[in-house]
Amino acid sequence: MLKINIFNQYDKKKSYNKTIKKILKTAYNFLHLTDKMIINVILVNNEELKEMNKSYRSIDKETDVLSFENDDYSDEIGDIFISIDKTLEQAKAFEHSFERELAFLSTHGFLHCLGYDHLTDEDEIEMFSLQNDILEVAKFRRTK
Repeated sequence: MLKINIFNQYDKKKSYNKTIKKILKTAYNFLHLTDKMIINVILVNNEELKEMNKSYRSIDKETDVLSFENDDYSDEIGDIFISIDKTLEQAKAFEHSFERELAFLSTHGFLHCLGYDHLTDEDEIEMFSLQNDILEVAKFRRTK
């Protein structure tokens, strides 16, 4: 079972829950996971994520998503921070829907919390292939 906690620190008037819950539940099932898991998704603005990127990765620039895997063997597998500003910007740049970009970033962060990475070519191929398959199963397709 996957429990998804969403903390919208970006815009309390809008709900992004439907998209995030759909894609993360699809990912959980696609990966044939059976353990009880809790994932936290925190929605923020560019400035906040830029500060976190600087603090935790020593990179002083904006980013779209940061993931923090929880290694303490609890049910809580980690935190995913997503910049809604970046999500909007990238959806426009890639000419697909906001929902598709949010689903992509949520999946990317979830896979990182499960231990996937893209530091080597081989790991990148595996992770991005999984992302694409999950997005396809959930019907979050590119429009172009």
